[in-house]
Amino acid sequence: MPTEPLPELAEDFVPFATAALDFHRAINMPVAPVAASRTELDALHAHLVALYGLLDAHTVRTAQIAHAEGDHLRACRTRLWQAAEHLHAAFHAAPHPGTGRHPTREACRTRLPEGAPELTVCQRQLAASARVRRAHTPADLRDPFTGLTRH
Repeated sequence: MPTEPLPELAEDFVPFATAALDFHRAINMPVAPVAASRTELDALHAHLVALYGLLDAHTVRTAQIAHAEGDHLRACRTRLWQAAEHLHAAFHAAPHPGTGRHPTREACRTRLPEGAPELTVCQRQLAASARVRRAHTPADLRDPFTGLTRH
């Protein structure tokens, strides 16, 4: 079955993003065991949410014509969202800048927003989660099955 030729793509920036992450890790990661800062966790969360958006676009396009590949991309997209949720939780569990104090258990349980600039990670999470709820069922997001044995 003949397929349409792919459109002329813009310069591929994904390898540059990958190289930038590798460079960041090589230059900025301390050798000593040190907990990630809230700034680092916020930046990683932003990166994962952007990567989720890119993977979501590929998943939607691919799943229509290549079912097995689309299924694997859906599983990957789900795991990426789960990773973003964990980063969001890690951000709120990290010590506050300046004071070095960890959030209280009550604040963690009630999930109280902390105000600006800490609120930006929550705003990003909420905006992305609205998109995620349209693409996934709650069972998809909680399912431990990776889909790797299906094909």
